[in-house]
Amino acid sequence: MKKAFPIIFLSVMIMLVYLPILVLVVYSFTDAPNIGPIHSFSLHNYVTLFTKEELTSMIWGTVILALSSALLATILGTLGAIGAFYSKKGASSFINAMNQVPVVNADVVTGFSICVLLIVTFNISKESYVPLLIGHTVLSAPFVYLSVVPKLKQMDSSLYEAAIDLGAKPSLALRKVVLPQIMPGIVSGFALAVTLSLDDYFIASYTKPATFDTISTYVVNATKGSQTDIKTALWALSTLIFVIVILVVVVMNLSGKGGEKRRGKEDF
Repeated sequence: MKKAFPIIFLSVMIMLVYLPILVLVVYSFTDAPNIGPIHSFSLHNYVTLFTKEELTSMIWGTVILALSSALLATILGTLGAIGAFYSKKGASSFINAMNQVPVVNADVVTGFSICVLLIVTFNISKESYVPLLIGHTVLSAPFVYLSVVPKLKQMDSSLYEAAIDLGAKPSLALRKVVLPQIMPGIVSGFALAVTLSLDDYFIASYTKPATFDTISTYVVNATKGSQTDIKTALWALSTLIFVIVILVVVVMNLSGKGGEKRRGKEDF
């Protein structure tokens, strides 16, 4: 019984997490207008998703925003993590503490404060997309920092010092020695930043232009409307996002295992 309990508990938790998603996946391949009886299976929702200009423009805009903000967040978060790692203990502790604030802070507070600072105080127009891009960068950068710091602690710091002693400039030692060792953390941070941008609602709702919608804001508005084909097409969109996330996780895990095997062979 003691051996079976952990397996049963884990199975129940997995079912609670994934069963609703699997139900959504099934309904995305039907012609049902609501969650209920299934009369027949169809690809109508996917056809609507890829042919309706309103949906395709919203998806591409969200993807471009996510990639752009994730790139900026990855650069800032990585540089911040490296700077904190090589700083004195007091400065490093202060930076780590300050990085925790945006992580635990409510998104609605972050979004409203960015709106007040950039749009009201500095009079930056929301139509320029600058507040939205800055907001998503601020949201994601602390999480990139948290992804990179463990890799910095795991690496052999003597290699950087050896490169400096052998005559390499700090910038060259950073590119050739430090960055390759922490690259898995950087990639994980970038992927997390993309996910956070795709998922965000509160910051986007405060800072986005009136004519622009991300997936999150569009979904909220669509659920209030009466267009059934739009609502059901969003089931297909959710399914595609879920499948893409699963594929990315599998590829990252396989790449990580492959890297560990190569390093093990090199050490041997």
